[in-house]
Amino acid sequence: MSNNLNNEKKSFEGVKAAYKAIDEKKGIDIVILDISEISVIADYFVIASASNSNQLSALADAVEEKMYKEAGLRLHHAEGLRTNSWVLLDFGDIIVHLFNKEDREFYNIERIWGDAKFVELDSLK
Repeated sequence: MSNNLNNEKKSFEGVKAAYKAIDEKKGIDIVILDISEISVIADYFVIASASNSNQLSALADAVEEKMYKEAGLRLHHAEGLRTNSWVLLDFGDIIVHLFNKEDREFYNIERIWGDAKFVELDSLK
């Protein structure tokens, strides 16, 4: 298997781990965008909302832990952990965006990245 295929498999395993972590912590409106063909910044965006600031923190912690334990991916950089509105977790090829409901509607990342492919959530279970 080529190195590129290994990277793709690892990225998809990371997406699955992020999805599971968010789903287990009752994150809402989970969307996964495959941006690999339209951007060089990452291969995937995982986007979800939280109903309150405590849940937002819990989601961020759960994603970081599960990404490492299940996919071997370490967090490169995080932003917004203290803002309680938008948390960005950068795992290299995967960027996780966690929002409170109001900021999710305001920033509307799905619209901005409208050319991206939506990943079917059923393929991650």
